[in-house]
Amino acid sequence: MILDLAAVFAAMLAIGGAILGVVGVAGTTKPPGPPSAAARRLRRWWTGPSRNRREQRARQTMMIGAVVAGAAAWLITGWPAAGLIVGVAVPGLPWLFNSGRMERRALARLEAVEAWTRRLADIVARGIGLQQAIVATNASPPQLIAREVADLAARMQSGTEPVLALRQFADDLDDYTADQVVAPLMLHVSDRSEGLHEVLTDISRSIAAEVEMRSTVDAKRAGPRFAVKFLTMMTAGLLALGLLNPTYLKPFGTFTGQMLLLFLTGFYIFLMRMVRNLSLPPERARLLPPIDAEVVNA
Repeated sequence: MILDLAAVFAAMLAIGGAILGVVGVAGTTKPPGPPSAAARRLRRWWTGPSRNRREQRARQTMMIGAVVAGAAAWLITGWPAAGLIVGVAVPGLPWLFNSGRMERRALARLEAVEAWTRRLADIVARGIGLQQAIVATNASPPQLIAREVADLAARMQSGTEPVLALRQFADDLDDYTADQVVAPLMLHVSDRSEGLHEVLTDISRSIAAEVEMRSTVDAKRAGPRFAVKFLTMMTAGLLALGLLNPTYLKPFGTFTGQMLLLFLTGFYIFLMRMVRNLSLPPERARLLPPIDAEVVNA
């Protein structure tokens, strides 16, 4: 039964590869359009949420490693379920264990945004125009957002329309709090209103208070995160022990056993995802929609 399923799966892959090869060589007559929602999700799965090219390459390397590890597990054990579980575990374990590091990194980026906002407010208070002030902040930007600030300054100096440059800056930062900084800058470009220094100063103080509050909450979540890591490593250890003792996992060698193993794994992943979501602050939707989203909806 398992060999028959493997043969069917291999045939489907071969046929799909042949179709993709023909389409790639011959092309299609349909004009290119905006990427679909499924294509955007697939690209996000392949490159990850980060816009940093180095992190995207690391993500792609990990996904390739997951496929290779899953295939090796399938060949060694003869269980398709084992290959699928190993393939999911390779990117899944870092995703589960790195929740605390992700929150600390997000807080560090918020601190960088706060420092940049405060610096911009100080320069604007001297009577310097907004565009010149933004370019001036590129002289000593916070390290964690140095690339984003440099890109914004370059767009300002190259003659890009200021509102568009600021929208691209907001997309680069991709954060709700950063949108709170960019939105009044866009309004100032449009109506040249006064009081920008006071607005940026208030926003800077608000960001500093948010960082302090989230840091306190994050420290209290260290215990539950350690419990999740401990339980996951214990489960992985039991599975490794079962592989060393084939009699222990022998009942899972049947088709029914494979389905049961996949069900238990899926239920475990569901529980760990819930626990992980509880250990992170709720994700807030951005104030400024991404530029590519507006293009798609237009």
